Formats: sequence, C-alpha cells, structure tokens
Amino acid sequence: MVHKEEVLSDVVIKFAGDSGDGMQLTGNQFTNNTALLGIDLATFPDFPAEIRAPIGTLPGVSGFQLRFSSDRVFTPGDTCDVLVAMNAAALKANLKALKTGGKIIANTDGFDARNLRLANYPEGINPLEDNSLGNYEVIKLDVTKMTREALKDITMGTKEKDRAKNMFVLGFLYWMYNRNMENTIAFIQEKFGKKQEIFESNIKALQAGYNFGDTTETFSTRYKVEKAKMESGNYRSIMGNQALAYGLIAASQKSGLQLFLGSYPITPASDILHELSRHKNFGIKTFQAEDEIAAITSAIGASYGGVLGLTTTSGPGMALKAEAMGLAVMLEIPLLIINIQRGGPSTGLPTKTEQSDLMQAYYGRNGECPMPVISASTPSDCFSAVYEAVRISVQHMTPVIFLSDGYIANGAEPWKYPLADDLAEIKTEFASANYASDLDENGKFQPYKRNEDFVRPWAIPGTAGLEHRVGGLEKQDVTGNISYDPDNHQHMVKTRQAKIDKIADHIPLQTLDSGPDTGKVLVLGWGSTYGAIKSAVKEMQQQGHAVSHAHLRYIRPFPKNLGEILKNFDHVLIPEINNGQLIKIIRDVYFVDAKGYNKIMGVPIAKGELVEELKKMLV
Repeated sequence: MVHKEEVLSDVVIKFAGDSGDGMQLTGNQFTNNTALLGIDLATFPDFPAEIRAPIGTLPGVSGFQLRFSSDRVFTPGDTCDVLVAMNAAALKANLKALKTGGKIIANTDGFDARNLRLANYPEGINPLEDNSLGNYEVIKLDVTKMTREALKDITMGTKEKDRAKNMFVLGFLYWMYNRNMENTIAFIQEKFGKKQEIFESNIKALQAGYNFGDTTETFSTRYKVEKAKMESGNYRSIMGNQALAYGLIAASQKSGLQLFLGSYPITPASDILHELSRHKNFGIKTFQAEDEIAAITSAIGASYGGVLGLTTTSGPGMALKAEAMGLAVMLEIPLLIINIQRGGPSTGLPTKTEQSDLMQAYYGRNGECPMPVISASTPSDCFSAVYEAVRISVQHMTPVIFLSDGYIANGAEPWKYPLADDLAEIKTEFASANYASDLDENGKFQPYKRNEDFVRPWAIPGTAGLEHRVGGLEKQDVTGNISYDPDNHQHMVKTRQAKIDKIADHIPLQTLDSGPDTGKVLVLGWGSTYGAIKSAVKEMQQQGHAVSHAHLRYIRPFPKNLGEILKNFDHVLIPEINNGQLIKIIRDVYFVDAKGYNKIMGVPIAKGELVEELKKMLV
C-alpha cells in the first residue's frame, strides 16, 4: 500500500522494557543506523541498578533514549516524542517524560494481569484500556504474539523465541522512520552467524516488524529526518568509554610508550578494560586485578618501569586507591587515574550518573597531595581530553586524575575523528647517565633534580648509573634520600604544589563556548553538564539576553585567565550534578559570589530547567 511521508527536524525516542528485553541493544542499533545516515544524535542509556531485578517490576526497567535531528543537538532531549513500552512497568516509569500528543508503542502482552500487578497498578486497572492515555497516540502491538508467529517454523523454545521481540520492534521502527536494515543485518550476522537458529530468529523477527508496518492499514504515514549540516570530515558514532580508550591508544602510540592498564571491574568504568583488551596489536597490556588497591599499585609499578601506567574505576574505587595515589605523588611519576563517576556515597546509585567526586579528586588523600584534574565534557570529547591528560602526566612527571561520568561514558554522539598527524606531540624523555644535567659534580644521579617546571627526570630501573631510592617516605630534595628534616618537608610540600601550579603555563587559556565577553550572566560548567548548558544558553541568546557559557576541561590547575573572565559578568551560575562542589572551589580561589544549580537524581540536568533558572537571574 502507498504511505505518505512526513519530514521531521527532530525526534526523541525512548526504548523501555524489562532488563532482559534487549532495549540497550535495540537503542544502539537504531543509533548506529542513524549515524550512518549523517543525522546528528545524542543518546542516554538508563540501566537498572540491579544485575537482574525481578521481571516486570519498576526497579527492573531498562531504558535507552535517543534524539536525532537534522540540526545540531547537544542533549538527548528533555522529553520524548515516542515511548516504546514493552511492559506496564516501562510505561509507568517513563510516561512523565513523554510529550503531550506523543506516541506510545505498547507491547500488549506486557500489560496482562501479572505485569500490571508487578508494576503496582491498582487491581482491575489497565492504562491501555481505561482512557487514561487520552493525551497520547497509543499504538497497540502484540509484539510477543507476532514474534512467535514469525518464528513458528524455527524449532527453538518459546522462551528463546521471545528474546527476538526487540528485533520485531526495531524492524517496525525502521519502517516507521524510513530506514534501511542492512547495518543491523550485518551486526546480527557477525554476532550470531555461527549460531544458525539464533541468527535466523533475529533476522526473521526484524523483517517481520518491518513488513508489519509496510502491510498493515493502521499506519498511513512514515517519517524521515534529513541529514544534519555538519563540518565536513569523516565521522563515526562513538560512546564515551570507547572514545576514552581510543584516546589512550593514540597517546600511547604518539608518545612511544607502551600502555598498561591495571583495573578492577566497576560500573560504569569496566567498558574501558573491555575495549583496551581488544587492542593487544598496539602492544597494550591489560590486567584485571583482585582488588582496587592491586589495580593501582600494579599501574604504579608499570609507570616506575617506564611505561604508561593507568587505572580505571569509579567513586568507591577512588576511595580505596587514595593511599596509593599518595605514593605516586611522592614518587613523582606519570600515572593516569580515570574516574567514571556515579551516584554515591558508598555503593549509592551504581548505574546512575553524578558529578560527586570532584572534591574527592581535589582533596581526597592524606597530607598535602596535589594532583592535576582534567575533565571530559561529552562522549567524543573523551578522546582529546584523555589524550591531553596523558600529555600532562608524562611531560610533568605527575599522576593525573581524569573525570568522566556514567552519562558521558554510556552516551553516544557523532565524532569527527582526527588523523594521527593532527595530534599534538607527547614528548617523552628518560634520564641517562650520559646527561650531565641529571648528575651531581661527582657524576652521581640526582633523581629529584628539577628543570624550570619543577619536573624531575624519569629513570628506568636497571639502567646503569641511575640507581636511586623509591618509597612513600619523604624525600630529600635533589638526592631523593629519606629525610625527616622539617625544613625539607615544608620545602618539598611547597615544591610539589608549585609543580602542579606551573602546569598552568602549559595549558590553553580559557575561552568562552558562546556569548559576549562581558554581560549579565556567565554559566560556568564542567563535565557532562555541557550539552544542557550549551542548549539553554543558546536559547537565551536567541531571545536577546547577554548570557555566556564557559566550560572547564582543566580543573586543577585552572587556566590562568579564568579569574579575569569571571569578573567580567554580573552573575555566575554553576550547574552541577552534585550538591555544589566546583562552586566551593571557585568561591575559594576567586572570591566570586557564584550561584549554584544542583540536581542529584541520578539523571542529567535538563535544558528547560536551566532556562528557567537563567530567567530568574535576568530579572
């Protein structure tokens, strides 16, 4: 039959179902399909906190939100145009985020008496039948029944057939949004090609969903979103942890240093270990340690031995690594500590996002223990931000803390990837017994003899003539011998701080992301608030307001001109997904009466929230 086609500029879809319904896989496939068409996008996967929550319950709902547009987008959207609800719990958990007039694609089999009871609906109430959804367009599909019918000739059991329900839904959405299915068919072939029945069931379910949309008379309209107008170049869709892993590989290759990852699995950082372990062809070594302490100390040993040592974790793991971080600061060796933040404290919200570890990164170690802190702002930004973190660590002989979070790590967006020749140099130098600058007048190696940036030489163990003492006890300056002298201790504390402060001479000055150099309000952000801030500020600028946006990558030390920028505005607003952490540091360092906007719900700040907050400040 003939269907009319409607062109849309912006669509937000939320896939939601039980954690066993394959919503993450469905969302990722639709995302990849969208990216191949050159359409701009942003995603927000929403995982349940429990590994396997009871089927059909609200805690077990798994979601994946995707926004795609012919214009540039910076957030996955505040509200949804389409909600795919595989059961009653998925509808109940996500209905409040659906726009009035939006579409609900509901799997009717997931709204039987049992599922309604598990979702805590009152006895006898079915939202698909009681007219409570009158403000929405409800598309009822018995996905389970139609999937089983499509697979009736396959000999696998009913439970196994039902696992292909997500492919039926995906096929239907490919039809609805006028898509080609080739990339998903290729994915299924690669993943299940050696398991014939699983491969066949997924392909048949995918095609059945597409054919259902094409042949039924219920749907008269298909939709299309045009290619986005973006800077020319080669793009790919990338998730934050992927981009971070690729940035580490690039830094390893550019610096000529072998990369060693010592890690203990923890959500949401584990994917970095998984990704790096796939790239042994680049000489990368990955070690899954027995605990967080073993993970970081193995990385310290690797760095001491002359390779690029790093460790990955989240907030609780950072707490366990704190003592070893102090050892790395005392040794003054390169090391990267990557913290993919999540909700806390303790185990907290292990699959939900938060920016709550900034104070921990700044101050969370015993003694005076300064370390640079670098932050990524978007999934694709993880590549260049972690590359820069490696450069600072290697060239300034210091451990560096790199901050991302669950929203960035699991989100995806188009990435214009660079050529190797376009990447900045990471200069690596090792001490040598032939370098007079590293020796005293008697030809003895001086392990803590510093250059003009307070940086000591990097000596490889086993190199003749470079023998020196290591350990966590205080060092005598220059010689590295153990020292309990109080004057020396004060001198060393000040020296280690001066070394970190000196890094400000080797990082770019802060720039404004948008807006005038002076004005009414500056919105200052860091990390994953970037998209919401950029979108909100853009809207306010279009309304004629003097609002500007600056976003920090370098949080310790700050860029040298940050104070000047802050003083050019009447008001400074600092939105954070925490209870106010950057704002405390900004107030302390610059004596600026900044105001905070804090959201601590395990989800990102929405653009609309910031727009309303900015309106209050402009009164």
